[in-house]
Amino acid sequence: MSDITPAAAARPQGHRVHAKEYETIYILRSDVDADAAERVQARVADALEREHGKLVKVEAWGRRKLAYPVGKQRKGVYVYLKYAGGGGLVQEVERNLKLQDAVIKYMTVQTASDVDMGALQIDPEETKLGKLELQPEEEEKESREKLLGLIEPGPDAPRPRRDELEEFDAEEAPVGEVKEPEET
Repeated sequence: MSDITPAAAARPQGHRVHAKEYETIYILRSDVDADAAERVQARVADALEREHGKLVKVEAWGRRKLAYPVGKQRKGVYVYLKYAGGGGLVQEVERNLKLQDAVIKYMTVQTASDVDMGALQIDPEETKLGKLELQPEEEEKESREKLLGLIEPGPDAPRPRRDELEEFDAEEAPVGEVKEPEET
């Protein structure tokens, strides 16, 4: 039995296979370990292989603060993928990302509409995710001096709410009002 698919047999010899190029960024939970990140990457690589796509580049951008909370998560581990392939490739990659509990968000964009798969140069070093070396999350703790009010907050520090301010002293003159000096 031949390994040639009917579509490949109908294609003339020397005809180039064209595909589209995509970039996907997915965000993992901030508490994810390196093994879980590798399982997600392996699942994506399997989906690319099943759909006859080619992985061009993988980058781990590390733990970053999210623009807004996603599922009670304020930070996430960003991973960037660049790949090329045909029709149902994006749907299969996104379906596999959706099935992973460690993935909290993902987004795919098409970067090129006509890529020659035969001429695509792939550096094997750029397609390895490698071990994610994530530093343990440090909780932001205020120093004792700041808690006691000994250090003045910077200009970008949050301002206290009106209800947190001390009661206004009624005997003091309101701002802009001048007290007349007493005659002696």
